[in-house]
Amino acid sequence: MTDILDDADMTRRQVLYWRLLSRLFGPDEQPALETASMAIVEDLGLPPALLDPGVSVDTLVQRFPSLGDELQDLMAEQEHEQGAEVRRAALVSKLLLNVFATGTGNVTASRLESWKSDAGWFEKGMGCEPGGLRHRVGDEELAAVLAGIEGDLVKRMHLREVLADPVLSKQLTPSMSLIEQLLHDKHNLSGVALANAKALIRRFVDEVAEVLRTQVEKASVGEIDRSVPPKRVFRNLDVERTIWKNLTNWSPEDERLYVDRLYYKQTARRTTPARMIVVVDQSGSMVDAMVNCTILASIFAGLPKVDVHLVAYDTRALDLTPWVHDPFEVLLRTTLGGGTDGTAAMAVARPKISDPRNTVMVWISDFYDNRSLITDFEAVHRSGVKFIPVGSVNSSGSQSVDPWYRQKLKDLGTPVLSGHIRKLVSELKNFLT
Repeated sequence: MTDILDDADMTRRQVLYWRLLSRLFGPDEQPALETASMAIVEDLGLPPALLDPGVSVDTLVQRFPSLGDELQDLMAEQEHEQGAEVRRAALVSKLLLNVFATGTGNVTASRLESWKSDAGWFEKGMGCEPGGLRHRVGDEELAAVLAGIEGDLVKRMHLREVLADPVLSKQLTPSMSLIEQLLHDKHNLSGVALANAKALIRRFVDEVAEVLRTQVEKASVGEIDRSVPPKRVFRNLDVERTIWKNLTNWSPEDERLYVDRLYYKQTARRTTPARMIVVVDQSGSMVDAMVNCTILASIFAGLPKVDVHLVAYDTRALDLTPWVHDPFEVLLRTTLGGGTDGTAAMAVARPKISDPRNTVMVWISDFYDNRSLITDFEAVHRSGVKFIPVGSVNSSGSQSVDPWYRQKLKDLGTPVLSGHIRKLVSELKNFLT
């Protein structure tokens, strides 16, 4: 229900939001707005700490537990209690200020973890669980903004010093932004710092793999081969079909069904493994794709009847197939950054195609690449290979794809797949099942 405010409440709500905007876009406090906002908060019976961005939402809820329920679904599209719009504005301001006003200067491990907790409360206010906003359709832009803020906080950390300190490093929770920095900086780490970095990468890989595995595990790989007659054994007996086909033999006098023919279920599956060739652009703009796709490739590699090959490239191509079952090892062997030359990757990937009709090639890139590569894409597609170009498989769904390639691939009948990684999982399952 949309609340109808009287003039006084409208003014009080405007004061709270003007104070929020001044804090978000200006470093200096506005004394008049601060004084007026404090008076409004006290009049509402809310704690003054609500206006202090230095007080985390966790701390606020620990001191005033009843606020936890109020913050849940605070900004979700639903009916809200009439007469509470000013109070709601004060609570919304707290969430927005703590998440979007991150200041400048160096960031400690504790500050980063506090921001992540505040971001989790913001997501609860949006009507989803912490971390769930990045998976919700329609919120891709907002999820990308949160990821950008987190990335900026990570960059402002003295990460090497934090990793070298066992106490501080334990305060770090793996995230895509943090893993990106670790992968970029891994060659400059050694000793305790390198060991802690590897531990964080492995934790993140395991967490992402658990999420992706639930999307893949129901895939039943291998088509039923109708050319092979079913085995006439009891376990393959199709009881329902046998009864249906013999209904004309029902004898009312005997009250019995006489069976002329037994029917059996087809169980023979294709014995030739499907080949999946995953090619990933490992240039600096494709970190999320590199992480997600190496993990996804390892999951599919663990399925029966799937032969997975993995190639990463920038200006050179690297065949990572020997380590495809261990995404942690794959990530440690990659070198993020540099230019892009897809022709080098195609030279490694194309010889792997031995049975085009039984092969899927997934090409993950932003496609800001050599224009001549389109000729190779066309040839692979014409050969019968299931070609899936992917523009983004990251956690937020944000992407940037070369418009020229986007149109060319669309004309080819293989439009660039974009958005959440679930789309890629669905496409692969359709091919393999």
